Amino acid sequence: MEVILLNDVEKVGLRGDIVNVAPGYARNFLLPRRLAERATPGKVAELQRRDEQRARHEARTLEQGQQIAELLGKTVLRFEAKAGPAGLLFGSVTPTDIADELWRTRKVRVDRRKIELGDPIKRVGRYAVPIEVFADVRVDVKTLVVPEGGELPPEEEALLDGEGQQAEPDEQIAADADPAPEAPAQPDSAV
Repeated sequence: MEVILLNDVEKVGLRGDIVNVAPGYARNFLLPRRLAERATPGKVAELQRRDEQRARHEARTLEQGQQIAELLGKTVLRFEAKAGPAGLLFGSVTPTDIADELWRTRKVRVDRRKIELGDPIKRVGRYAVPIEVFADVRVDVKTLVVPEGGELPPEEEALLDGEGQQAEPDEQIAADADPAPEAPAQPDSAV
């Protein structure tokens, strides 16, 4: 007897599979427990239609995720925070702060749990923060943490003068053209 599985059944198949099982197994176990339903031509056609619709939706979502990742890859977030003379922050930059800044600057909502920061940023410097945009789409967002007042330490100032460029004020972000790969959530230079 052919049945459509409504749930994953061990040693039989996965949810949505059309499987051929013994009639007694279907009548006495699968159907009463609502683990499967009879495979009629109408239900098989409905299942195929849903599978095609799900595949189109996933392709569209993946494409949108890649577009968002491309946009975020070009973004440099700038945080001004109170810091001591050694470059240690009085506070920290957390995934929530990064998600809020992405919304404010790029109007892109990112779940803070998808920001793979590890520990909060507690030092002045430049960081590459990995973000999972979609299931298989990851991007590193460049993040610049500067002391309040916008004065960078001399080493960071030299790096920005040589490599970076300021973006338009209406974007409220700095575009950083750093070609070297950066370690996730680690400062690039000693402060």
